Amino acid sequence: MRAETAAAPADIAPPVPAPPVPDDATASGLTPETLATYRRAMTTLREAEVPFLVGGAYAFGRYTGIIRHTKDFDVFVRPADLAPALEALAGAGFRTEVPFPHWLGKAHAGDDFIDVIFSSGNGLARVDDQWFENAVEGEVLGEQALLCPAEEMLWSKAFIMERERFDGGDVAHLLLARARELDWRRLLSRFAGHEPVLLSHLLLFDYIYPGETGAPREVIDELLVRTRAATPPVERLCRGPILSRGQYLADIEERGYRDARLAPLGAMGPDEVAIWTRAAREEEQKNIDQH
Repeated sequence: MRAETAAAPADIAPPVPAPPVPDDATASGLTPETLATYRRAMTTLREAEVPFLVGGAYAFGRYTGIIRHTKDFDVFVRPADLAPALEALAGAGFRTEVPFPHWLGKAHAGDDFIDVIFSSGNGLARVDDQWFENAVEGEVLGEQALLCPAEEMLWSKAFIMERERFDGGDVAHLLLARARELDWRRLLSRFAGHEPVLLSHLLLFDYIYPGETGAPREVIDELLVRTRAATPPVERLCRGPILSRGQYLADIEERGYRDARLAPLGAMGPDEVAIWTRAAREEEQKNIDQH
């Protein structure tokens, strides 16, 4: 349910250009084969004229200076460009699939794979024109590319609160590195109807880094106003599945709560929820088997 007070504070300063952070150093952690695969994916999309943004560890490293090595390569496209992107990658020899039709496609080359992302697992952080309009130029694996904006990266990460993965640390590091330059107006608009999620991360940031500059006080005050002004739903509603695909299933399946991911409240359909839930249970079973 959206709060009645939706306007951003008028006195928040506009963003200023972020100081440059040393460009990508993650190539040193990749095998020559993996490095060639990721570069080939970017070249393929570029030659096919499919607009894309690089996200994941590469964008995170650009914004925070924290370099880490992950098992995949994340590119972000508009929903309408998913099919052209996968078609181009398939033509270049990748094996493609769409395991989750509401947010993610994949392109495989041996043990390496590319995640082609157009939304988020909860259906909220859909890639739109603003992602591209506010993208940042950078170097990725020796090539020039556009990176996902810090605001949209923070937006999508803020909702990841799984048992096996919590991205709150990433959110805190993005704030530590970029709070002064963030477009807080745009960020507030991204969290419309979900203000408590952003507010919780901002309060947690102040706890983690008590001597550092986080969100402007006006932003926190506005989030408090919006949260208090929100009209509670009449029905029994659970927003837990927006944060974790597995930890709140008992509330939905056994306790009679309505799933906030489902339209018209959310952005997902019953079939999409079923696929996402099945994957959560498979992941849980896999973790059990490994231990």
